[in-house]
Amino acid sequence: MKPFFQTKNKEFILYNGDSIELIEKIDKKVDMIFADPPYFLSKNMSVCINGNWKSFDKGEWDRAISLEKINDFNKKWLSACRNILKEEGTIFVTGTYHNIFSVATCMVELGYKILNIIIWQKSDAKPTLSRKYFNFTTEYIVWARKNEKVSHFFNCDLMEQLNGGSRMSDVWRIPFLSPWELKCGKHPTQKPLRLLYRIILASTHEEDTILDPFAGSCTTGIAANLLNRKFIGIDRDIDYLSYGIRRKNEIEDIKTADSIRKKMSENPEELMVMVNHCRKDLKKKMIDTGICYLRAGDCKGSLCITPGFERLQYVLLHTGGENSQLFKLKSKGHFQIWTKETLEKYGFEPSHAPYYIVLHFDNTRPIAIKKVPNLKECANTFVAKIKPLSDFIGIK
Repeated sequence: MKPFFQTKNKEFILYNGDSIELIEKIDKKVDMIFADPPYFLSKNMSVCINGNWKSFDKGEWDRAISLEKINDFNKKWLSACRNILKEEGTIFVTGTYHNIFSVATCMVELGYKILNIIIWQKSDAKPTLSRKYFNFTTEYIVWARKNEKVSHFFNCDLMEQLNGGSRMSDVWRIPFLSPWELKCGKHPTQKPLRLLYRIILASTHEEDTILDPFAGSCTTGIAANLLNRKFIGIDRDIDYLSYGIRRKNEIEDIKTADSIRKKMSENPEELMVMVNHCRKDLKKKMIDTGICYLRAGDCKGSLCITPGFERLQYVLLHTGGENSQLFKLKSKGHFQIWTKETLEKYGFEPSHAPYYIVLHFDNTRPIAIKKVPNLKECANTFVAKIKPLSDFIGIK
């Protein structure tokens, strides 16, 4: 079977044609499948908005059909996917109420074990046009493994770290598409890279192979390659595959790849880390007491807080950019204002300001740091700053 496109190292392979037919011809098993199949929403209708007619029809492939035909279609492609999935592999399938119940039913009938029904809540969803419904802000993602009795991989520890140390729930608030994801074109049902970022990190290892049988603009492949995973994509529309190739070419530039990787790891609700330089002896004292303090200046009734402080959950102590140690705050987004005299009662010797921001952290459980960004920034090395947690817990 000849690929429509593939890179020299075969980390990004695309096939053009019918998914059900082509899946059966792929000669290797895959570790994970992400599928964004037709939702069957299109009814060849247009709506007048402020005097302008707008079509919401996505194409013939998304045309509304009978439940019997939806079930038949879903059963065929899910069966083909199950055959190519490794015994311990898992599959994620997106949908709305139009198709997701059929998907879940077919999965059970075929022998998959459903693990979760994830609710993706679009934190920036546009208002529903009709005022006869609650606002539509969510899509559903069925996560299942191939076999009832064969266990699967789930990076629970990493998901907990992203969620501030507690188990991540099955409700994900993730924004929809951002302008930086649309520089090469646009697909009518394109998924955000932030969504695939979380799915891939949760369920795969580096070097794993991920299949997307409805690849479209290849969001799955872009996220996979940026996270050092291999990708196989299938789609029947050459224009969409060509868009995916443009996106792949875009991340061949190292600076662009680093920029997109950083952006897709960002989450408006991501937990933050207070990065604080302190002398070696002071660092030890802070760890011994579980108290981190920062100069608040000469406060006179008000204090301007950096955006993201409300999501502050960790403190990282370092000395001149070296010997970093990470700890969890005892209370998220919480701080106190202490006077110089109060700090002195705890054995500290503050001398630069009359008032200080105080953060209490759990000094009994230091958190392993899997990577540390460059903290040596000349004079800025010694300035306290807030950074996202993903900078420190080993996410590429």
